[in-house]
Amino acid sequence: MKKTLAIFSALTVMSLASLPAQAQTPNQERAAKGGAVGGAAAGAVGGAIVGGPVGAVLGAIVGGAAGATAASITSPEERYIVTYVEKNPRPAFRARGKVVVGARLPAAVELYPINGRPSLAKYRYTRVNGHLVLVEPASREIVYIMR
Repeated sequence: MKKTLAIFSALTVMSLASLPAQAQTPNQERAAKGGAVGGAAAGAVGGAIVGGPVGAVLGAIVGGAAGATAASITSPEERYIVTYVEKNPRPAFRARGKVVVGARLPAAVELYPINGRPSLAKYRYTRVNGHLVLVEPASREIVYIMR
């Protein structure tokens, strides 16, 4: 039984990673897939700790869905952001851990608005560990990584 659930859990994680991302650029697609895989893996581990093999499967499904959250940024918006950030330099921050879509930034990391584009008003930007990232300010969750 445990072996069957472990195989099912692995297949679930792999199938989540193969889902097509609803992103508009290759960067967004990679971010969404990476977030899904990372979320699924973290969910599986957390679920296994709390609920055993069944918890691992449910944790992988929920974690994968949460990890796939990524902003939908068009190429013109991406160019605008890069130009805006170059013209409005701000301090960069160092943080522990990997910079991935879905990661939450600590309160010590300052977030900056992107002015001049109403479609980007819901995001903030910052530089973390050398990466320019877009953040959903209420949750402080990274939703897009500029590459």
